[in-house]
Amino acid sequence: METLIRHASEVRTALLGAFAVMVAMAAAAAPAAPSPVQTQVHAFDGHRVTLDVYPAAGPLRGAAILSHGFTRSRRTLAGHAQALADAGVLALTPDLPCTFDFRCNARALAALVGSLRTGGTFGAPVERVMLVGFSAGGLSSLLAADTPGVVGFVGLDPFDRAMSGETDRLGLAAAGRLRTEALLLRAPPSRCNAEAVAAPWATVLPALWRDELIAGASHCDFESPTDWVCRLACGDTDPARQQQVRQGLLDAAARWLR
Repeated sequence: METLIRHASEVRTALLGAFAVMVAMAAAAAPAAPSPVQTQVHAFDGHRVTLDVYPAAGPLRGAAILSHGFTRSRRTLAGHAQALADAGVLALTPDLPCTFDFRCNARALAALVGSLRTGGTFGAPVERVMLVGFSAGGLSSLLAADTPGVVGFVGLDPFDRAMSGETDRLGLAAAGRLRTEALLLRAPPSRCNAEAVAAPWATVLPALWRDELIAGASHCDFESPTDWVCRLACGDTDPARQQQVRQGLLDAAARWLR
């Protein structure tokens, strides 16, 4: 009887040891869980800016700043930010401080880029930053895309306009001077993109990488996530079109942040 008890104890110990090894192996093989999103508040160019920070999964490749559209918020680009973070990019989505002053927003974005390059506020210094802007945020991002450290600009169905007292469209003039490589992802003309008002940027950008017109896209296809307000005003979304937008962003990160 004593022999049987001892044998059963040995078997149990062996099984427990094997189980522990299997658990350890599974934990090692599983991908690291993404770090939680952090909401922070900082001062940039004299403005109090709330932003969400999406830590990079794995080795840091660079950073991306994603800017929302007119009357929208940082939360409408959360899906894109998380996808970039999952690809090893530190992603930040600020609430732009100046509602309809694109130059003001551009100065705040430039200050944010400077903070990333200096390091401390968001961790180790980041040398390579890409700017992503949707609609009006695309115009603000374009104006900041000549900031030192910015290696690429992505316009998501961007907007343009001439400011009061000026004759030239702000973005078109800036696009002609920009030496930073650019990717444009656009929808066909509609009232929500001011009849594709920013399409002429593609004709003057000196370092245009790609100008991609997504057939049938609505303005809302470029947000992630969008909401019923956008869909009511600008049309329905489509998963295939949204995936084209997402892939464009990932392509840009692979090209510029390596």
